[in-house]
Amino acid sequence: MIENFVILAFDTYYFDGKAKTVCIEFSQWNQSKNYKVYTETIENVEEYIPGEFYRRELPCILSLLNRIGSTNIDAIVVDGFVYLDDNKKHGLGGHLYEKLGGNIPIIGVAKTNFAAINKDKKALLRGDSQKPLFITSIGIDLEDAFQRIESMAGEFRIPTLLKELDRLTKEI
Repeated sequence: MIENFVILAFDTYYFDGKAKTVCIEFSQWNQSKNYKVYTETIENVEEYIPGEFYRRELPCILSLLNRIGSTNIDAIVVDGFVYLDDNKKHGLGGHLYEKLGGNIPIIGVAKTNFAAINKDKKALLRGDSQKPLFITSIGIDLEDAFQRIESMAGEFRIPTLLKELDRLTKEI
């Protein structure tokens, strides 16, 4: 029997004291269509605290993940960093990994650099862009994580599914 593994990518958009979290579920890293979309809007979201972004977004991701109830998750992609510094202080991805019992690899894909981390991140240039994406990971080798994001469909800086995720998240 062949097991079907799924890949989940999450993003959250904040507006009017609410948080809209969207998850795209797909089965191949180079996939660009035939994906599933899950969404949830939560009221009374935590305020943003610099350096503690995870406190705001983690409950949103966990709530939607519980509703999805997927098993056989190959990896989860988050918009942000796994680590915040070279001492491996956990960012959103690291906290998610811990909350999930360290059983599911987490790949962070950030659009802007975070200067406090130098060692455990890789800059990925895609398409014609001179502006990299920053890849971090936990539970999976950084080079493997980098190659997976690099292999995602799309000819531009941001892979097609992650661009679609961003679009859906901001759609009110």
